[in-house]
Amino acid sequence: MSIKRVFLIVLDSVGIGELPDAADYGDEGSNTIKACCLQPGFSVPNLKKAGLFNIDGVGFDEGVDRPEGAYGKCAESSKGKDTTTGHWEICGLISEKAMPTFPDGFPKELLDEFSRRTGRDVLCNKPYSGTKVIADYGKEHLETGALIVYTSADSVFQIAAHEDIVPVEQLYEYCRIARELLTGEFAVGRVIARPFEGEYPFKRTARRHDFSLAPPKDTLLDFLKKSGLDVIAVGKIYDIFAGKGLEKANPTTSNADGMEKTLSFSKTDFHGLCFTNLVDFDMVFGHRNDAPGYANALTEFDSWLGGFLPKLNEDDLLIITADHGCDPLTPSTDHSREYIPLLVLGKKVRSVNLGVRTTYADIGKTVADIFGVQADIAGTSFKDLIL
Repeated sequence: MSIKRVFLIVLDSVGIGELPDAADYGDEGSNTIKACCLQPGFSVPNLKKAGLFNIDGVGFDEGVDRPEGAYGKCAESSKGKDTTTGHWEICGLISEKAMPTFPDGFPKELLDEFSRRTGRDVLCNKPYSGTKVIADYGKEHLETGALIVYTSADSVFQIAAHEDIVPVEQLYEYCRIARELLTGEFAVGRVIARPFEGEYPFKRTARRHDFSLAPPKDTLLDFLKKSGLDVIAVGKIYDIFAGKGLEKANPTTSNADGMEKTLSFSKTDFHGLCFTNLVDFDMVFGHRNDAPGYANALTEFDSWLGGFLPKLNEDDLLIITADHGCDPLTPSTDHSREYIPLLVLGKKVRSVNLGVRTTYADIGKTVADIFGVQADIAGTSFKDLIL
C-alpha cells in the first residue's frame, strides 16, 4: 500500500494544551486551541471531522462519532519551546539541551564586535515585543541609524531596521554577521531580520527572514533527499533547517500565500515530501495576544482545508501538526510549552486514535517508514496503525 506524496503542514504555534512540565517554563494553564474555541465565530468543521476534538484530553468541545482520519497528540521531548527545536524534533532530532536565551540582553563584548563589523551602534538589547520595540525605538533608529537589537523568551537575536535606513539586503547581511558571531555559548536558534516601514506608528513588512543554526546531525529531510525523494519546503522551513536536506526555498508572505503554494505543489507530479509552515498563527496573532485574529486564521485555514482534501490523490497523505504553543489569552506573548495536535488524512488512512505520543519525532519516523527509507532518527513509526 504505497504512498507517493506526503504533505506535512505545521500550523505554527497551534498547541493543544499544556505539557506536564509546562510550569517549569512558566506556561501552566496554556492551551492555544482552547483560547481559539472561546472566540465568537470560530468554526473548524473540517478539522473537527478529522478528529481534532477526539484527541485525548481535549475536553472542551465534542468530538465526532467516527473521525475521517487518524488523530492524536505529541509531547515534546526536547528542552525548550522554540520553533527551531520543535521542527527539528518533528524531523527526528531531539535537542537534549535548550538553546540559550538572554533575558538580560546580550553581552557587551558580543554587541561591541557586532557594531564593529556592521559599522552601526545598537539600540534596546533586551527582551521586547516586536511591534512595541519599533514603536519605542523606531524614531531614534531613524535619527541615528543604530540597529534595534532585541530578543524574547525564545532563543533569538532579532534585528529591526527601517527599510529606508537599512535596505533589506543590507539587513540580511547584518544578520549573517550576527549568525557568524553567535556560536558556542551564544549559539541562539535563530537570527531574525525584522524590517519595518512607513512613519510612526511604523509597520513591520513581510520581508522578515530567519537565519537558523544548521541541525547538528542529519534529520528526516537529509535521509529523504539521499534516497532520491523530492523534499519541498514551503514557508520558513528552508530557514529553520538552514537549507540542510533541502534544495530550494519557497518563502511565503502570509498564511494565504503558504496555502496557495501548497495547493500549487499538489498539482505537480513530485514523489516525496511537501513540508509547509504557516507562520501567521504565531507571528501575527499568538505573539500579539490577538485571540480573535488567531481564531479567525484557524477558521480560514479550515475553509482552505475543505477545498484541499478533495484534491488529494489516492496515494497522497496529509499530516497536520504544530511545533509548540502560543496561547493568545495568557499574559505572556511568548511561546508556550504544549502538546501538538496530530491529524493524518488521506484516502488510505484508517480512522484510529493514535493516543499520546511521547515525542514529536514519531511524525518524522513515520514519514520515513511510509517511504521505506532507513532513517537514523529518533521516534517510533505509527505507519502500521494508520494505513
